[in-house]
Amino acid sequence: MSESTPSFVSLLWGTLFLRPYVFIFLAAYLCLATRHLGLGPTLLYLLLGYGIAWTSEFCSIHTGIPYGLYMYIPATHSQELWVLGVPLMDSLSYVFLSYASYSLALFLLAPLPRSPVSGHPVNTGRYNLATLLLAVVLFVTLDIIIDPLALRGYRWFLGQIYGYPEAGIYFGIPLSNFVGWFVVGLVMVAVLQRLSHWSVPFPWLSWGQSRSTNDGYLGAGLYLGILLFNLILTFYIGETLLGLVGLFIYLPFSTLAILVRCHPGFKAN
Repeated sequence: MSESTPSFVSLLWGTLFLRPYVFIFLAAYLCLATRHLGLGPTLLYLLLGYGIAWTSEFCSIHTGIPYGLYMYIPATHSQELWVLGVPLMDSLSYVFLSYASYSLALFLLAPLPRSPVSGHPVNTGRYNLATLLLAVVLFVTLDIIIDPLALRGYRWFLGQIYGYPEAGIYFGIPLSNFVGWFVVGLVMVAVLQRLSHWSVPFPWLSWGQSRSTNDGYLGAGLYLGILLFNLILTFYIGETLLGLVGLFIYLPFSTLAILVRCHPGFKAN
């Protein structure tokens, strides 16, 4: 007798049970982005960002564009939600990764002074090219740590979920993967910038948005949380060299943060 097909509800619960860390970060995104952008733009980006990420992954596993050819291993097909060959949780991750990267870029390059007239934050430099490019670089830099760690998922609680036909030169990851992340990140952050600038047509769409100038930077804390989570796991599974490379890569960003926050004459805009 063949086994019955798992229901959507059981697969959803299975996804939550197998990938709790993804949904913790996703919940943090929903809370922080709502205070930053309002509920409407936050939910809209959740849908648009997921759609962009899923499309990129679906194309890559079939054509090799944009990340290079790779495959997902359907070991958990009967335990968690998959969407046409792509795990749900994987494409969802792009949403909070890109938002956190954008928030950190804002923290580093785009201060939020208050308008002396309205008292609302003034979005100085939030939509310029420098902020976009830095956010994308931060997005790719996270993946430089995340993807090699995920490739070794069999050594921690992620499990072996994907692989490449041929091992790449960077801890098993081909360089085409990072080119793809840059391209996809460019699209996603550009969309997020537009949503940040969007004048919502109905007041209820901006529900939850805070007037505090600091709330636009809370996503930077989410970025650091994601980074620490992955670095700790990297060292935990014994990948010391990969962990040290990750720490070294972040030295320029740490220097920039010190310059921005400690040097009174420094202006990024």
